[in-house]
Amino acid sequence: MTAQIRGNSNCAVNKLETRILRPRRVRVCFKCENEVMTERDLEGKNALVTGASRGIGRAIALELAARGAKTALVARNEELLQTLARAIDGFGSQSIYKSLDMRQETFVVELSKWLKAEDFRVDILVNNAGIYSTDYIRFDQPDSWDETDPADNELWKATLAVNLTAPYLLAKIFAPQMIERNWGRIVNISSISGQKAEAYGSAYSASKFGLNGVTQSLALELARHGITVNSVCPGWVNTDMAQHQINDPQWCRLNDINPEESLDIARFSVPQMRLIEPDEVAGLVGYLCCDRAKGITGQAINICGGLSIT
Repeated sequence: MTAQIRGNSNCAVNKLETRILRPRRVRVCFKCENEVMTERDLEGKNALVTGASRGIGRAIALELAARGAKTALVARNEELLQTLARAIDGFGSQSIYKSLDMRQETFVVELSKWLKAEDFRVDILVNNAGIYSTDYIRFDQPDSWDETDPADNELWKATLAVNLTAPYLLAKIFAPQMIERNWGRIVNISSISGQKAEAYGSAYSASKFGLNGVTQSLALELARHGITVNSVCPGWVNTDMAQHQINDPQWCRLNDINPEESLDIARFSVPQMRLIEPDEVAGLVGYLCCDRAKGITGQAINICGGLSIT
């Protein structure tokens, strides 16, 4: 449960000499952390990214930091957060990080106290943290209504707590700060499963449908205050969470898929015949956070290789 400030130093990731990078200069590749040209168009902004330790969240944190934002990184795995903070060091941006479990009701209080102690105002909120759970109707046990497994209910509660309730609570906490400055960005990482439901993932689909609804409601409430609120809806993304779902024996069994073929089936279900990379999602999020995207609000934007139209 440590919080540390990261600043300019020698990059512990690629061992290259580092420097403060001036506006319109630099970001790093999500995979190899090599420098790539980009604009520093978020200089002076502070961004809170949840679920930042891996996958899409990690790529978003790198993208926003490379655009000049100071980042607050939140996830459960402190070791991975520390590694990410070192990567951000490598191109002259600052970050703070803290290990938090967003399934716990106390996380909001802990997060607020930590950011207040760090004097970190939130200009950009990226609600990325999410969990997936396979769940289904047990039609093979029609008389077992009084024998429901409590664990099934806990999965439902945890999925909605992290994917839907937490983003709403964080928006309620930090939107007033944005209103004071007449500028803010809220980006909710949803899913195409929040637009077209998937079988055996009721809790996940329900949470993402709900998140898209929250996005629209908040966009209407905050539109007059210089604040945009949008959802980004990925399809299959090359992340640990997606790989876990694709390789889950229960998910494969329910979908009548051979586990050895599940990755190819997922890939070939996409018109582009590939999985989206995390840095593609991050690039879209970065654009939505800049001033050039100030006219985009209340939208659920798909980035799925065409999967949403199949």
